[in-house]
Amino acid sequence: MTDTSVATLGTPVARAPWYGLAMTRTFEEYVAEAEAASVDGWDFSWLDGRATEQRPSWGYHRLLAERLARASAALDLQTGGGEILAQVPTLARLTVATESWPPNVAKATHLLHPRGVAVVADADKPPLPFGDAAFDLVVSRHPVKTWWHEIARVLRPGGTYLSQQVGPASVFELVEYFLGPQPPEVRRRRHPDDARAEAETAGLKILDLRLETLRTEFFDIGAVIYFLRKVIWMVPGFTVAAYLPRLRELHEHIQAQGPFLAHTTRFLVEARKPA
Repeated sequence: MTDTSVATLGTPVARAPWYGLAMTRTFEEYVAEAEAASVDGWDFSWLDGRATEQRPSWGYHRLLAERLARASAALDLQTGGGEILAQVPTLARLTVATESWPPNVAKATHLLHPRGVAVVADADKPPLPFGDAAFDLVVSRHPVKTWWHEIARVLRPGGTYLSQQVGPASVFELVEYFLGPQPPEVRRRRHPDDARAEAETAGLKILDLRLETLRTEFFDIGAVIYFLRKVIWMVPGFTVAAYLPRLRELHEHIQAQGPFLAHTTRFLVEARKPA
């Protein structure tokens, strides 16, 4: 995909107009529907036609498929429900995935076991449950935390780490709508310059590091509620009851003025362990 492509937060679709449902459904109907929706796994297809997100220009899925087809032993860290890995046509001969959240472990196991992928329940903190130099490829899409020294430890000499990560101040228009202005040090968190420094400290050599700012739109208040229920670190402790007045104001804004616009940041990092 090019950097002008538009997708739902899960699956590529054409851009949908914000009006239509927004003008015919009540706030209470949106709330009830979004609160009843399952937020297990890392599949955002519930948002089809209700939210869009511009995709990064580098095409993570394509890069992932290319690297996995060439690998002999691969590890996917923080796989979520296994949805991303399951879409890759050709996996490494030995492919392992880790995940910490029990509902996601169950979902990933169901999805990936038929393809011969072992799913390991792991706490997402050091140490990784693998021996030194176990993999020639480690990948991760949108990890909550990157443990660079552990990645370097489990990589074979000459092995690589490929990851697409959430960048600084991502979707902060939405975050600050509910939480108010955030201090500079919070807005700078997850900066790719920090990833470079940490990777190099762990003994890895950066091969590629790119940051992009991308357009994101929410077409109805149900999409906002679902997103904040699923991506729980955006507005910690979010519940409809706790933010009911602000949610109602946002619903009225969307009805009157159109989609709520935010900007997602993503960075690609690829690093190699010296031979």
